[in-house]
Amino acid sequence: MKLTFLGTGTSTGVPSIGCECDTCVSDDPRDKRLRVSVLIEHAGQSVLVDTSSDFRQQALRTGLKHLDAALITHCHADHIFGLDDIRPLNFRYGALGLYANDRAWVDIKRIFKYIFEPSHFGGGLPQVIPHTVIPGASFCLGRHLTVTPLEVIHGRLPVMAYRFNDFAYATDLSEIPPETMERMRDLEVLVLDCLRFTEHPTHLWLDKALEYIEQIKPKRAYLTHIAHDVKHARDSSRLPPGVEWAYDGLVVEG
Repeated sequence: MKLTFLGTGTSTGVPSIGCECDTCVSDDPRDKRLRVSVLIEHAGQSVLVDTSSDFRQQALRTGLKHLDAALITHCHADHIFGLDDIRPLNFRYGALGLYANDRAWVDIKRIFKYIFEPSHFGGGLPQVIPHTVIPGASFCLGRHLTVTPLEVIHGRLPVMAYRFNDFAYATDLSEIPPETMERMRDLEVLVLDCLRFTEHPTHLWLDKALEYIEQIKPKRAYLTHIAHDVKHARDSSRLPPGVEWAYDGLVVEG
């Protein structure tokens, strides 16, 4: 399994427009964070989690050539607004399987009505094959990649986390329900939301994220969806062994 962090930033990205804090003016490339997204590669399958609003830039930077599927966690702008940029992949390989829960599909079909109810001809439209995911109902992509959708809570909004064999990815959350905690046992790698150091109503903050990591006990954990409160080099010492701040371009294998 190979996981590439395409983006590790919060909804505004880092640096934040107009900000001159230590992180936003940092020369460290680990402090340059596009909107959050990951690429999972395993046994010939390439799977994107969230078509972030920076997807085109992320795909070009990573040298992305092909996707087998895209999974959506939820429909906030930073996670979905890059969907139109799958079109060059459609031109080469045809329609892309797009996976989301019922609630997300309502918003996807509203935001991207022109895809599902085209009103004009000419020019390219994104081509997707819709699939609805159900929490706890695993499915396979290819022969060797098992995907299990898992429900977490983002403020009051149920959103999807995903387990891929023994990797799990859970961003944009403030609570992990007990049944999801049980399905996150025996992980090689956990990627977990961690916005900042102080409390937040809809995201995990450092102490809360570390509390969940201690309960789940993955072999390795990486924190993502990071705001400009966090400066990578300065704040890495605040993490316990086995836990790291993710950064754009980081590749994790296991």
